[in-house]
Amino acid sequence: MPEQNAPYQSYSENLAVAAWLTTADQTLLFQRQENDVRFTGDFPVIAVDSEQKYQVIEGFGFSLTGGSAMLISRLAAPDKSALLRELFSADGDGIGISFLRLSIGASDLSERCFSYNDRPADQPDPDLIHFDIEAGDLEVIPLLKEILAINPTIKIIATAWSAPPWMKTNNSFVGGSLRPDCYAVYAAYLVKYLKAMRDKGIAIHAITPQNEPLNHKNDPSMVMQAHEQAEFIKNHLGPALWEAGLADVELFCWDHNCDVKEYPLEVFANAEARRYLAGSAWHLYGGDISALSEMQQLYPEMKLYFTEQWVGSDGQFGGDLMWHVRNVLIGSLLNWSRVVLEWNLASDPFCCPHTHGGEARCVGALTVGEEVSRNVAYYIIAHAAKFVRPGSVRIHSGQPTSLPNVAFATPSGDIVMIALNDEAETQAFTIQFQGKNAVVALPAKAVATYVWKAS
Repeated sequence: MPEQNAPYQSYSENLAVAAWLTTADQTLLFQRQENDVRFTGDFPVIAVDSEQKYQVIEGFGFSLTGGSAMLISRLAAPDKSALLRELFSADGDGIGISFLRLSIGASDLSERCFSYNDRPADQPDPDLIHFDIEAGDLEVIPLLKEILAINPTIKIIATAWSAPPWMKTNNSFVGGSLRPDCYAVYAAYLVKYLKAMRDKGIAIHAITPQNEPLNHKNDPSMVMQAHEQAEFIKNHLGPALWEAGLADVELFCWDHNCDVKEYPLEVFANAEARRYLAGSAWHLYGGDISALSEMQQLYPEMKLYFTEQWVGSDGQFGGDLMWHVRNVLIGSLLNWSRVVLEWNLASDPFCCPHTHGGEARCVGALTVGEEVSRNVAYYIIAHAAKFVRPGSVRIHSGQPTSLPNVAFATPSGDIVMIALNDEAETQAFTIQFQGKNAVVALPAKAVATYVWKAS
């Protein structure tokens, strides 16, 4: 990791700007730039205006899957401790992850499918007597406690991939739907999870009742149509959270792709369901990220969280860097997302572990083998998480066609701008702020984070 506490670098006599770069060819990996380079001529201008404010930022991070927790937990104690500080502290060399996603029960990147109340189909447990928070993914809770010791304010969203099979129409972890006669008991199951985690000292900030509710193929998975989700939230989960004293846990609907915005719109259209909701959660395996802005226009009081995007083993660092920064990082933030999460925090060199029918090609932000290596998702999140701390506010920045960018005012008084050059040539441009200018050059196929003092 580069030194992060170097003094601000002056690119012009007017505005002192520090820059961190990552390039597609990996010659620079989240590296602080030291050379004072000056340019002359007329360049595109990105005007940054901190008086024009948009959404408050809540955090950046990854999913702490069961597999991620297992791999990190198996590191030698000094190595694990150093890695966790690097990931979750914003000081020194840390990248400052500020938001995590958990699975309620197994995700497809657990070693096996499980719920916290697995019973034979002919022996249901409607009173949840056999609920066991330690039924699987045993490393998640102990590792979370270590993470919270480093960053006690980290936010966590938890998502269910499936209800216990005995609650489902097909008695299986894969596909099927929640039986209507089990709506109440499934709501109680989710409440029991939240309380069990609190008893362990882990406060869950938000939940979504179903990951990818139109995905019937994943292992595990469960189909939940929009009218079913609205019914479940309105009559069961929403009231159950309030009655349990968990009204501070925010509830998000959808948690799937940008190509079916009709789903969250149908849920929001149910006013009784909407009263329990904080917003909607999104992935980008289909559709266009601009769907989030459409939601913002129709329901401006509803938050938007971007909660998942994977990196596949058949991708390339450079192409993945360019696409994710443009669409996921800059794209979701320009379209009102308050949170940006890449998918899996860690995998082994063979993209394991995963369930029998789970996705076998997910590359973690980290590869944990004989050594720990950092992959493209690590750098994508680092460019935002370290500098755009929770409580930052997105502010206006001009949008030259060839330089996608997004800017923020931070609680510490910094201005931060993330810019992308996915063109084949270096692009020089002018950053303009409060009547001052800095001329900078962004190499071809590179992302940069620029930081300067607001005054």
